[in-house]
Amino acid sequence: MRIVSGTFKGRRLASFKGMDIRPTSDKVREAIFNILPREFTFKKVLDLFAGTGAMGLEALSRGALDATFVDSGAEAISLIRKNMESCGAEARVFKSSVQASLKQFARKGEKFDLIIIDPPYSSTLLSEALEAIDRDNLLEAGGVIVAETTKRAPLKADFMGLEVFDERKYGDTAVYFLKQKAAGEPGNV
Repeated sequence: MRIVSGTFKGRRLASFKGMDIRPTSDKVREAIFNILPREFTFKKVLDLFAGTGAMGLEALSRGALDATFVDSGAEAISLIRKNMESCGAEARVFKSSVQASLKQFARKGEKFDLIIIDPPYSSTLLSEALEAIDRDNLLEAGGVIVAETTKRAPLKADFMGLEVFDERKYGDTAVYFLKQKAAGEPGNV
């Protein structure tokens, strides 16, 4: 696994042993960043269920000014820090549940331009995270959410203030791109 593009291009990233954790492949990561709207500039990135930190580090490599990584696993936090050091990157790292971190960001009034969500495929954590992000208005105006899940459990929930504007499939992986609904659309004021 390596950084695909930008200032850290080619840097190798440490990963998990075994198949318990499934980091986003280089090919899918590259496709995701190529799909983001060309006019989109992300300053503040939030990488939830960060695992190795590859997605957030890819965003930093491509010009993001700030990244925040959240994962509840000690091994993941260790890998994120190791990969940050390997890239010479600085970022905030939280060893916490995603729900607790989202509540903390909401209390502080923080917003993010790019939010990456890649929870375990066999959970309801994706829907829960999207509901919290929508409810607490954590997405900056014009921001994008990239949500990854298995194509066998497609994203079905209706989030009042968010809409899917693109969807792609790569093998077993489904990637959804969401944004805020425009003012005046149902679910948005």
